[in-house]
Amino acid sequence: MTGTQAIDRAAELVSLVVHAQHPSSFADLLTRTGLAKSTGSRLLQALERHQLLERDSGGAFRPGALFALYAARHEPIIELERIAEPLLQRIGEVTGETVNLAIPRGQSVVQIAQVDSRFMLGTSNWVGVDVPAHCSALGKVFYAHGRIPLPAGLLERRTPRTLTSGQLRRELRTVLERGYATTRGELEPGLDAVAVPVHGHDGAVVAALSVSGPDVRLADQLDAIGTLLVKEIATLSALLGHHPGREGAA
Repeated sequence: MTGTQAIDRAAELVSLVVHAQHPSSFADLLTRTGLAKSTGSRLLQALERHQLLERDSGGAFRPGALFALYAARHEPIIELERIAEPLLQRIGEVTGETVNLAIPRGQSVVQIAQVDSRFMLGTSNWVGVDVPAHCSALGKVFYAHGRIPLPAGLLERRTPRTLTSGQLRRELRTVLERGYATTRGELEPGLDAVAVPVHGHDGAVVAALSVSGPDVRLADQLDAIGTLLVKEIATLSALLGHHPGREGAA
C-alpha cells in the first residue's frame, strides 16, 4: 500500500466512525472498508495514537479526543462533560467527597456532572438542583469572574451563615485573589464546599468545579482542597486551549 493509499484508507476509517450513530466494531470496519485484518489493525492503532479515534469499554471505536478538543474550543459545553470526567473521577478519589461540574446560564448555575462521595454522609445528587448562586461556591466563582450578574437587593437567607450583599462583594475579591471560592454552611447547616474556575481558550470562565461535603470532614480542609483544585484544574483548562498569558496574543 502506498503512502497516499494509506492516508485514504485511514481517512475512510475516521469518516466511518465519525458518521456512525454508535461506536463501530473492528469487524464492522473491516467489512465496510474491505481492508485486510493486519492492515486495518495497523491503521486503527495509528489513528488511536494520534487521538483521532479511541475505543470504548467494549473495544468499539468512536471519535477520539482531538474531536472533543476541537468542539470544546469552539463551543466549550458540547464536550465539556466528557473531557472533564477523568479529572472529576481523580478528584473524587483523592478527596472522597462529592465533585460537581457546573456552567453559567443567565443568572443561574447549572450543574451538569457529578461524582458521588464515597461516604454515606454527604451523598446527594446536585445535578439539576436549583441552588441560589450566592449560597454556592460554584456561584461565587461565576460572580467573581462576571459570568453571572450580581443579584440586586437583599439576598435570600438560607441559614444564619448566608452572606449579606456587602459580605458577598467583599468575599468575591478574595475569590479572585486566591483562585477559589468557599461556602461554609451558607446553603444548609453543616454543608461546606470549595470551587475553582475552568477557563476556555480565550481565558473566559466557561465552567466551575466544586468539592462539597459535611463540615465535620471539610471545615479544616477547605483551603487545602482549594489549593489542590487550583493546581488540578489547570489541566482541564489546558485541554480547552487555555494557556495563561497568551490571551489576546496575535
